[in-house]
This record gives sequence, structure tokens and C-alpha cells, in this order.
Amino acid sequence: MTPPPGTTAAPRGSPPGGSLREVVQLAYPVVLAQMSMTAMGVVDSAMVGRLGATPLAAVGFGSVWLWTFLTIFYGTASGVQTFVSQADGAGTPQRCGAWAWQAGYAVVPAAAVAMLVIAFGMEPLLAWLGPSAELQSTTVAYILPRLPGEVAMAAGMALSSFFRGIGDTRTPLYTTLAANVVNAVLDYGLIFGRLGLPEWGVAGAGAATSAGSWLAAVLLFVAFQRGRVRRRYETRPVRSDGAAIRRFLRVGAPIGGQWCIEMSAFALFTTLVARMGDDSMAASQAFVMLLSLSFMQAHGIEIAASTLVGRYVGSGEPDSAVRSLRSALQIGAILAGAIALAFLAIPELLLRIFTDDPAIVALGKPLLALGALFQLFDAGAIITQGALRGAGDTRWPFVVHVLLGWGLLLPAAWAFGVLLEGGLTGAWLAGLLQVAALAAILGWRFRSGAWRHIRI
Repeated sequence: MTPPPGTTAAPRGSPPGGSLREVVQLAYPVVLAQMSMTAMGVVDSAMVGRLGATPLAAVGFGSVWLWTFLTIFYGTASGVQTFVSQADGAGTPQRCGAWAWQAGYAVVPAAAVAMLVIAFGMEPLLAWLGPSAELQSTTVAYILPRLPGEVAMAAGMALSSFFRGIGDTRTPLYTTLAANVVNAVLDYGLIFGRLGLPEWGVAGAGAATSAGSWLAAVLLFVAFQRGRVRRRYETRPVRSDGAAIRRFLRVGAPIGGQWCIEMSAFALFTTLVARMGDDSMAASQAFVMLLSLSFMQAHGIEIAASTLVGRYVGSGEPDSAVRSLRSALQIGAILAGAIALAFLAIPELLLRIFTDDPAIVALGKPLLALGALFQLFDAGAIITQGALRGAGDTRWPFVVHVLLGWGLLLPAAWAFGVLLEGGLTGAWLAGLLQVAALAAILGWRFRSGAWRHIRI
């Protein structure tokens, strides 16, 4: 790991803090890790898609609602990165390890309780949401074996955020790759009854994801306790500290709340799509999986931007924090542009990764044309949001997400998709408007410089 900015004099002729080179060095392992996480969902969807439209729709519908219920814990846990990066940037690495422990005390038990509530409440919720009866039963079959892995996801998020906060983006990459291999092998075995394993169909996809999540969490904890990390960052177990947990939650909880609000709006958006029919939901799921190729790259760059901004805020170098975001946005634009070209050039080939059903492919092709523009705005919003998070500015973005998710996305999706009879494409046009507004407002917030005065 490179020393925190500001702790030593920069060599003569070295690029200024926040340069493209610095962002790339930190970001590329995170991008690869995020793409590997995406691959887990893509593999699930691609294999399950061979079982038919309803199983593919169930994986998408179930994943969205499961993430909605539990994302508040994952988002809150990600706040570890802000505290760790600022402590490391301030030259006090011995304070870093305790933040991961306090985050674990705050979110992991709560995630376990939420898992049990979901297990007992999922069937009546799905009945109330109103998709087809077949989609309801298939979604439950997928979610139940996946649920145990969500507790591991909460712990893994806190540990990954610790490593990314200290600038170690490779350890989360390696653990994610290992989890992805396990998921792919178990998907093949448990979905189709191969490799001597039982044939569980869509439930096998849920079980495989759960197993991969647990493997990643265990590997991250082993790395968290290895000698060099343990000595430098004081990662030995510590007692829960009420004052430290409250301080952590003041920054982390708005992140979790923002993720939850954003996902709840998207979950209701997805429910609107599911009510258009299983084919529409299957096409939307294939589109979301393809969109995640850009989405997760942007999240990787976001994490790098958050780490660098946090470090430079901690070391008293705000101009380097600004350069970090500018460099991150340039990288994000290049990668998103490449995805946009693929969406426009080979839409049918991309959709056939998930299904050969001509009706689903026909529904999905207009979405990819829309998605070429959507993911450019989305990348800008995601990366800017990460920079604000690194500076500790988490409450203001939370409010913006509430207003745009519930005040723009949902009403516009209903108006364009249902009232104006635009169907699936009309609904996603509302998503484009929402993400364009989000990118513009978050960009204005960072340029305003309000984050320079925030203290965590």
C-alpha cells in the first residue's frame, strides 16, 4: 500500500495528488472486483434463463426486493471506508481497525434479525405486490436458500470497506474472485443437477450465491487478522463502544438510508414492470444485468474516488481531493462510453446471453438503446456520490435520493409506462430522466464546496 498523502514529501516531478495515474492504480482492482460481483449475478441469470422466462424473472424480482430490505445494512457498513481513509490520511493508522469492529457490532446482528423477518414475511409480501402466481412461488424458491448469505454480505461489506479505506483494493478483489468461482461451479451443479449435486433449479442459484458470500466473508476476515495488517492497523478484537458506534452511524446510516430509499423506489419500479407480464420482467432483468457491466465499473471507480477524497481531506489537501474526482470522472466516461457503443452495436447478441426467446429479445432491444445514454449519466452520479461520501457529506445526498426516487422516478414511470401506454420502454425512460437529474444535482453539490467544511 502506498503511504497516505501528506505523510511524506512527494518526489520531485511526481504527478500531483488526484492524478489519473493515482486513480487508475487504486481503481482497477476495485473495478475488477465489482465486475466479478456482477459476473455472479450474470452467471445466475444466464444459467437460470435456460429454465424459462419465469425463473429468469424470479431471479431479478427476488434479487431487487432482497437487496431493498437489506441494503440499509450494506450501505451503513460501507461508511467504514470514510473513517478509515481519513484516519489513514491523517497519519493515525492504528485507529483504523476499530472502525471495522464497531461497524460489525452495529450492522451484522441487525442484518441477522432482518433475515429472519424476511424469511417469514416474503410470501405475504409477494402476494400483496401482485405479480403472477407462478412468479411469486418461483421467487420464494430462489430467495429462501439465498437468505443466509446476506448476513455474510453485511460483514463482508464492513471488511471490504476497511481494506479499501487503507488503499488495499487487491484483497477484496481476490476474495470476490474466489467467491465467484464457487458460485459458478455450484450454479452449474445445483441448477441442473450436475457434478453429483441435486437438481434444485432456481433454488440452486440462491444456494450458490449464499455459499459464495460466506466464502468471501471468511477470507476477508482471515486477511483482516493477518500479521502485518494486525500490527499496523490494530485489527485485534475490541469491545463495542457506544460512543464510537453512534459516531459511525451519524455518517454510515445516511449512506444505508440512501441505498435503501434508492432501492425501494427501484423495487416498486420493478414491481410495476412485473405487472406488465413475465416476459417484460425477464427482458428488464436481462437489461439490468447488462447495465450492471457499466454500473459496477462505476462503483469501482466510486470506491477509489471515495478513498482518495477521504485521504486528502484527512491530510488537509482539498485541491487534491478535487483532482481525484475529476480524474475519476474521466475514467468513468471512457469506460461508460465503451459500454454504450456495445449496447448500440450488438444489442441482440448481448440479450441472447440470457435468453433465446424472441419475444424477450424484442422487448429488450429498445432498452439497450436507452441504456447507452442511461449508463453515462449513471456513472457520473455514482462517482460523484463516492467523492462526497469520502468527504463525509452523506446526509445531503440521502435527501436528494429520496426526492428523486419517490418524487420523479415512480410517478414518471407510471405516467410513461401505464398512462401513456409506453410499456417497458416508457417506464425505463423515466429512469433515464431520474438518473440525469441525479448526476446534475450531485455534480453541483460537489462544486459548491460544502464538503470542505464537514467534520466527522
